[in-house]
Amino acid sequence: MPKPGKAGRGDRGADRDSSPDKPRASGERAKVPSGSSPFRVSAAGLRQLDRLIDRTCLVKPGSKARVASRQTAPKPHGRIEGIEEDNPKERARSFLAGNLVVLTDAQELLWANATHSILVVLQAMDAAGKDGTIKHVMSGLNPAGCRVESFKQPTREDLARTWLWRYWRAVPRRGEICVFNRSHYEDVLVTRVHPELLEGTGLPPGRRDGEFWRRRLEDINAFERHLAENGTLVLKFFLNVSRAEQRRRFLDRLDEREKNWKFSPSDVRERGHWDDYMKVYEKAITATSAPWAPWYIVPADRKGIMRAVVARVIARSIQGLKLRPPEVSEAKRAELESARAALLAEKG
Repeated sequence: MPKPGKAGRGDRGADRDSSPDKPRASGERAKVPSGSSPFRVSAAGLRQLDRLIDRTCLVKPGSKARVASRQTAPKPHGRIEGIEEDNPKERARSFLAGNLVVLTDAQELLWANATHSILVVLQAMDAAGKDGTIKHVMSGLNPAGCRVESFKQPTREDLARTWLWRYWRAVPRRGEICVFNRSHYEDVLVTRVHPELLEGTGLPPGRRDGEFWRRRLEDINAFERHLAENGTLVLKFFLNVSRAEQRRRFLDRLDEREKNWKFSPSDVRERGHWDDYMKVYEKAITATSAPWAPWYIVPADRKGIMRAVVARVIARSIQGLKLRPPEVSEAKRAELESARAALLAEKG
């Protein structure tokens, strides 16, 4: 198995000898992380959550994203039964623990079948909660079959090739779940707000006008469609935090010494381009929410609901693949019976 955090592009057959954890007996459930109760959201609560996802979060292909007018927190009547009652933070944590059971079982089938992979794309303004979402939604999954890629400034090697090259190198292999913490969309978001960043990237001379960006968005659609047609489930989330909530979180990072490390002066500078970012997000999401790679604009002012939405979309999408344990051939079954007989014949 690949080491946690590595691309792990070695021999797949060798990897499969160390599949995620010991197979569980039929009906046995994955362990819930310590500190979390095995609480499950009611069926009514799941239906409410699904309605929020399908009616409020999903950007239907061919429709406008309407980023600026979307909710950043569900309205009061949009409270989710079983998640926001009594102690909302504890309830949300318990929902994630219950969802982890579902996601862990799905990951095991994903790895065992090795026919599909999952690419989760997370985009957001600063302080929206990307890192916390990864931590709370993905924690507990076997790291051998789960990987997070964070893309910083392109290296000299990256710049010597086409702009999508470094993202191609990081796509999940079959059986794997990969999270892009920021992604290929940075090259149609940050560089569109700051076109001067394109200088020195080795691009051929030419105008960087609307047609230039339209072609880049077409490249993204082709990239994601190719992945989908070859078995990769592409799920994209924009964590939609409000400007007021971002300000509050920035001030928390400044006021609490143990959070100072999270803050950078550049965060405030980028905040000054808020309206510009909303415009380029609108264009990018509208152009690239497709049946094979949908966008979900997730209210991010309330972290519990935000994480529950992301967790639910990933879990139900994998379940939608309807994967089953791989069938064992008669020859392989005979080998297994021989192994069983040998083990039973051992003394002591």
